[in-house]
Amino acid sequence: MSTLSEQIQHVIATEPVVVFMKGTPEMPACGNSLRALQALWSAGAPIAAVDVLPDPRIRQELSALSEWPTIPQVFVRGELIGGADITEELHASGELQARLDAALGTEREQTVRTLELALPA
Repeated sequence: MSTLSEQIQHVIATEPVVVFMKGTPEMPACGNSLRALQALWSAGAPIAAVDVLPDPRIRQELSALSEWPTIPQVFVRGELIGGADITEELHASGELQARLDAALGTEREQTVRTLELALPA
């Protein structure tokens, strides 16, 4: 089994758009996570979400990798975009849509999935 850090790196590297959030898209557990989701959804992003709440190690490993202290964290094609404020600002300016179009193409399926990480014992 891979380490938690390796799993997080794999998700960031392989998912076109991933948001590490508190809660799930169906049940967001914080307003900032919901705001980031809404901006991504409005921009037509396919969203893969990872809930950081089941284990504090998820957030610790993620922040160590990204060097970003807060949640949510939004990644597009492996690049950290930022948190809720930055994601909303990019959406409002049209830059989020442009980045998604450049990274994923304009013909993309809009899906929302929740990914589970295998937590070490």
